[in-house]
Amino acid sequence: MELNILMVEDDSSVAEMMELFFKKEQWNVDIACDGVEAVDKFKERPDYYDMITLDLNLPKKDGIQVAKEVRAISESIPIIMLTARDSESDQVLGLEIGADNYVTKPFSPIALIARIKALHRRAALENTDNDRKAKGDFDIVTNTLKISKIRREVYFLDKQIDGLTPKEFDLLYTMAQKPKQVFSRDKLLELVWGYEYYGEERTVDAHIKKLRQKLEEVGPQIIQTVWGVGYKFDDSQVNK
Repeated sequence: MELNILMVEDDSSVAEMMELFFKKEQWNVDIACDGVEAVDKFKERPDYYDMITLDLNLPKKDGIQVAKEVRAISESIPIIMLTARDSESDQVLGLEIGADNYVTKPFSPIALIARIKALHRRAALENTDNDRKAKGDFDIVTNTLKISKIRREVYFLDKQIDGLTPKEFDLLYTMAQKPKQVFSRDKLLELVWGYEYYGEERTVDAHIKKLRQKLEEVGPQIIQTVWGVGYKFDDSQVNK
């Protein structure tokens, strides 16, 4: 498991010690020694970091303000607050402003690493669940199209396309799996009809025509003819 960690810590001895432990885990670590540097580093590459360890007591800008500014950029980046304070109010405040967990100093490096791993696993599971919910358990989700193979459902521009025949559905599903890839008629016969159906290319043309008519009742054409070659699915230029 490779992680990219932003460690915000003004105590150089603590930062250097944890950097050694992180590198043993084969994790990449950037160190910021004050609050301003921390926010600047995160702003530069918000999608790069997988985790932030954030000291509460920092020069220039304290950890509470850093967490607020980080959360304004990313709602999902996991944050572990490191603090020498042991009061319940400080711990609650840290969690309220966006930290996912906290560790009280002095701490064991091994314990912190275990906490990081656990938090990363939890975040990964949540992201997977969110992706699944966003897709609504659809097998294919594109700019305009959502397809569920098990339910044999097609939504085009969020409107369900009813009345597709089995072969029309299979044609759309096959092409939508690989947007912009051109399929020859022979290849579609092989993939959709299940065998090489030479000499009956008109079968593909007829089914494509019917499929297009049903899609055009909802929106613009997303199955394009590539003259002399075959057909492709491409909805990248459709404005929703």
